[in-house]
Amino acid sequence: MEALSPMEKQLLLLLKEKEGRAKPEEIEMELVKVMNAASWLQSKGLVRMEERLIKEYELTKEGERFLKEGLPEKILIAKYDGKSIEEIEKEMGKKEAAIAIGWAKRKGWCDILKRDGKKILVTTEKGKEEASREQEEEKALKSIKRGEAIEEEIASILKRREAIREKEKIERTIVLTDKGWEIVRKGITIEEEISQLTPEIIRSGEWKKKKFRKYDVKAFAPSIYPGKLHPLTQLIEKIRKIFAEMGFKEIKGSYIESCLWNMDALFIPQDHPARDMQDTFYCKKPSTFEIDDSLLKKIARVHEDGGETGSKGWGYRFDENEAKRALLRTHTTVNTIRYLANNPEPPAKVFSIERVFRRENIDSTHLPEFHQIEGIIYEKDANFGMLKGILKEFYSRMGFEKIRFRPSYFPYTEPSLEIEVEWRGKWIELGGAGIFRPEVALPFGIEEPVLAWGLGLERMAMILLGLNDIRMLYFSDIGWLRSLPLL
Repeated sequence: MEALSPMEKQLLLLLKEKEGRAKPEEIEMELVKVMNAASWLQSKGLVRMEERLIKEYELTKEGERFLKEGLPEKILIAKYDGKSIEEIEKEMGKKEAAIAIGWAKRKGWCDILKRDGKKILVTTEKGKEEASREQEEEKALKSIKRGEAIEEEIASILKRREAIREKEKIERTIVLTDKGWEIVRKGITIEEEISQLTPEIIRSGEWKKKKFRKYDVKAFAPSIYPGKLHPLTQLIEKIRKIFAEMGFKEIKGSYIESCLWNMDALFIPQDHPARDMQDTFYCKKPSTFEIDDSLLKKIARVHEDGGETGSKGWGYRFDENEAKRALLRTHTTVNTIRYLANNPEPPAKVFSIERVFRRENIDSTHLPEFHQIEGIIYEKDANFGMLKGILKEFYSRMGFEKIRFRPSYFPYTEPSLEIEVEWRGKWIELGGAGIFRPEVALPFGIEEPVLAWGLGLERMAMILLGLNDIRMLYFSDIGWLRSLPLL
């Protein structure tokens, strides 16, 4: 009782006067106040709202015209008895004449006879009698105009004549529940209460004489959904902030790259399965890139015999035309090798969060377009332990408590590892890392160790958002997006 607002108490008392049942419009309160109070009382179980769908009709422009001018068939009988169809069409218009004659014939008010080669309208006895009387359609149109109900049969005719349109509305009735009656029978008194403390009330001392309204902190309150960034955008911004706080600088690259920078410069052999058409998107325009001849020869030597890297290479003949082919980048490591080629002097700490493209079938765990989190540390004395420490720090800041590393293999790093995090009792792989091989670094004059990693964004988002289907990240499900908490 003490948690009820004056407006709720007033509505309960008014419902009591109506024997516990009334439509909102029948209650002697402002409608908006009635609905607000009813909503609060309903959440407290003191009233229930009964709803009934009812049909109503309203006049169209055609219906308004029928009321004002009369039904076309009545005008026809009154003015054109004995006239030719040609004359009628000339005066009424072909469309209107066809409608009027059609309804007059359907009702048995007229006949069409041939005289002297012309079609003549002849009124029947029934037509003469009925045309002077108020028709059922006219009565129904007047009833609708007054907001009254009409029979379904006549409504069907008027709808066919496009004189009325149907609309639906919900009729609501507020009903006192047993719990509501219990409160009402105990007696309700409405007294002045302070519901909001203001500086004026405090200064005046009025608060000492009046009663403070109690609030039910468990009462229903509608959810409010303010505007916010998409969860993937939130996640990207969070990752940017973490790397910036750790002293990294962000770099960006191009969606379209040559095979040389995307594959060959990273010592990925030209017969590697990832370079097949079924795994990589190759471009038609442009289909190739012009590559500096000295760079081509340098990378070719590394692949063929290792060049001056101390490696034996892959032992095959390097195809320069293959290196010039254009493709949609398959990873963002191409950004880092380009950066190092332009900035061979240490130290460097850079990262990127950008889209990559692979020819994948779309399903619950795969997309042909996704994001990769790339990063490198290039400095003297950088080592494998430092790489593991950086990755552990990053994932712990992202909220993962248990992190582990597994040995792995990548063509451009040695040693290499995969990062796994524990989530709901299972270990999930989130990315790969390692130290750039000499075959990758030395051709560009990079002599100090380069710690590198490539991490998946969407898979991390799935874990943090509790998703089982990666496609949800790109569905425009407004309800789901609104209900997501901020990351």
